[in-house]
Amino acid sequence: MFAIAERCFMSTLELFGMNDLTLTILNPDLPRAERCDAQANRVRILQAAEQLFAERGVAAVAMADIGKAAGVGQGTLYRRFANKGELCLALMDHQMTQFQDHVLTEMGRMTRDGAAKLAQLQWFLDAHLHFNEKHTALLCEASQSIYFAPSMRPPPYVWQHMTVLGLLRGAIAAAEMPDSDDLPVLADAIMALIHPSIFRLMRDGNGYTPERISATLQSLVRRLGG
Repeated sequence: MFAIAERCFMSTLELFGMNDLTLTILNPDLPRAERCDAQANRVRILQAAEQLFAERGVAAVAMADIGKAAGVGQGTLYRRFANKGELCLALMDHQMTQFQDHVLTEMGRMTRDGAAKLAQLQWFLDAHLHFNEKHTALLCEASQSIYFAPSMRPPPYVWQHMTVLGLLRGAIAAAEMPDSDDLPVLADAIMALIHPSIFRLMRDGNGYTPERISATLQSLVRRLGG
């Protein structure tokens, strides 16, 4: 259901030296072997959803439409995906994995080159904003449809928060910015600005271009360094 693999978490922890970090995430089941017919049903459902979303838009497509187009019953459909949000995340599995790998590769390169941590944070926020721009509809549907208990945060959010928190810690250690009384809250506040729903509100509701939003984020990060 989520594209954040243990490898990605461990690589992020190692990159930022955050071995003391305690993670509270949804506890995903270990992958189970699927029957051939179950695998085929999953593929048909995802293919049907992708085609319908492209034709009508994500918001205009109901789960019943997807089941009908895929030729599967409602029981089969909901056994595979509890709601449209889960289906949207499954469609984005490959894209999310590629994005995570790209971020880890680029952060590693920037660290080796001695790039400032706040400069790396600016790069990450810009990259994440443009990822949201490309996948807004699917991301917003996922965030609205999937319920997480207050004590359980979705792995994609945990990974993003780890990245922002690690860069802020690094910036303080390198004397790029003053210490903060509560870095996790600061990281959450920064993360709120790139949440898919907030981004869509700024872009579609307020008419701000992605470039304008990104420029403002860059300015905010620069101010952290005084």
